Amino acid sequence: MKDDDPHDSAASLTQGGAAAPAVTADAIRRAQAAIAPHISLTPCLEAKTLSDMLGCRLFLKFENLQFTASFKERGALNFLLSMDAADRARGVVAMSAGNHAQGVAYHAGRLGIRATIFMPRDTPFTKVGRTRGLGADVRIEGATLSEATAAAREHARQHGAVFLHPFDDPRVIAGQGTVALEMLQQVPELDTLVVPVGGGGLLAGMAIAARDVKPDIALFGVEPEHYCAMHQHLAGLPVAVGGDTVAEGLAVRDIGRITARIVGELVDEVLLVDEAEIERAVCWLVDVEKTVVEGAGAAGLAALAHHRGRFDGRCVGVPLTGGNIDVRLLASTLLRGLARDGRLVALSVSVPDAVGSLSAITTSIAKSGGNIVEIRHDRLFARESARRATVELVVEAQDRDHVATIVRDLSAAGYPVSENPIHK
Repeated sequence: MKDDDPHDSAASLTQGGAAAPAVTADAIRRAQAAIAPHISLTPCLEAKTLSDMLGCRLFLKFENLQFTASFKERGALNFLLSMDAADRARGVVAMSAGNHAQGVAYHAGRLGIRATIFMPRDTPFTKVGRTRGLGADVRIEGATLSEATAAAREHARQHGAVFLHPFDDPRVIAGQGTVALEMLQQVPELDTLVVPVGGGGLLAGMAIAARDVKPDIALFGVEPEHYCAMHQHLAGLPVAVGGDTVAEGLAVRDIGRITARIVGELVDEVLLVDEAEIERAVCWLVDVEKTVVEGAGAAGLAALAHHRGRFDGRCVGVPLTGGNIDVRLLASTLLRGLARDGRLVALSVSVPDAVGSLSAITTSIAKSGGNIVEIRHDRLFARESARRATVELVVEAQDRDHVATIVRDLSAAGYPVSENPIHK
């Protein structure tokens, strides 16, 4: 079977290979006992402000507080602990866009197992650097995760190493399922779980665990619109994904065979969110919850905002699956969030090319309570008369109403002004 075909049939729902244990609730409980001494019991806390904003009772599971800042180390560790001495001596090979790589590298290093990690070329530098820093042999190979997967499998075949799949392995799925066990132990009243989906390992494991503990619980997956392979597969549609996404951890084309089967049987629906919604969720988590979460980790919160009618009055649990966001991307996302909220605005002001004009518009903005963050005075490339100039400004405001006041006051002072829009 080709690994990149999510429609290939597996031998059974619960068996991933001759040496692999079944994906059952008991297997997840065993995984919880095995990994508990080696990972953090992350908090699952009520987000009261966000609950008020979204019309539900929301609890966030802070998996971004794991040592590697991601839930991924749960599945990686459960797999590694299941290996016998002979397999450990062979070493492991994995492919990953970052979080699985760090989980494998960290726990393989602790257990004295050699780890080789294949990562696609567009993996954020932060994740590459941290994986190397944890002692793994990192190979940058392929433009996509699928190409990195092919390279990793070939390396494992040539060197006799054990291939450690990031999501489509029963031991990995069982490890990820421990997130749901913890959430329902910490907050038994949860009646809904909303879980980000890449290859489906987390959602599959959580679904098995949650259905066992609470059979009537509502289960939703979340994917970015550009990478909705699980949604397409379950709907019987051709899988067609691609493009840029801030949620690179969910940018998976080839969902798992085992995970797709579990999700299809146990999950109510896989919801979609767009890029702006994911960015907004990242900003909310920084601004309101004072926690840094990567795009993939914020997708669950984005779904609550976009599909909020489905969750009115419910008690919802959302895992914040990871916090490994590139610092540059985080800065850009936060600034774009300020712009969307009207707290940063780009203005173009037409002024006479005369002494005092620049001073007059800065004085007007100051009187209106705006703070000028950036300014550029353009005499040469403006489309207007040579007697006029264009002043481009980035202004900090309180909100959109305040922006309207600043624009109105500039216009009243005789300076035509236009706002440069940002995609909402």
